[in-house]
Amino acid sequence: MWYYEKKLQYPVRVSTCNPQLAKYLMEQYGGADGELSAALRYLNQRYTIPDNVVGLLTDIGTEEFAHLEMIATMIYKLTKDATPDQLEQAGLGAHFSVHDSALFYQNAGGSPWTATYIQAKGDPIVLVNIISVLISLALFSSLLFINPSST
Repeated sequence: MWYYEKKLQYPVRVSTCNPQLAKYLMEQYGGADGELSAALRYLNQRYTIPDNVVGLLTDIGTEEFAHLEMIATMIYKLTKDATPDQLEQAGLGAHFSVHDSALFYQNAGGSPWTATYIQAKGDPIVLVNIISVLISLALFSSLLFINPSST
């Protein structure tokens, strides 16, 4: 169960039209290593790891969805005032002729997102690597919130 606050965690301030930059950001939106893939990968892999880190994977996966929302906002703002010629020059003509201003999960090359991007492995070695990364992230996160005046 999630509670959603209807505002971006960090404001997205875009003041210029830049379809070329939007095209590059599409890799982060719908590419193999983009935010959607990362969110789904974390949320899927939490079922095959030890119980004591399931919550951490849930938190990270949820955070990736927040990143996805910020990337989507940036792409929309970078393209909302673009002319058809600007979109074509940026390599987005086909995207906008099919989807108009709607975002579509695709990479910067125009290939649609696919579930093969989130392959899960039941391999214990892979899981150990994931867990070590998660522990490092947890330790780093806890260091960020240490109040020096309370020590």
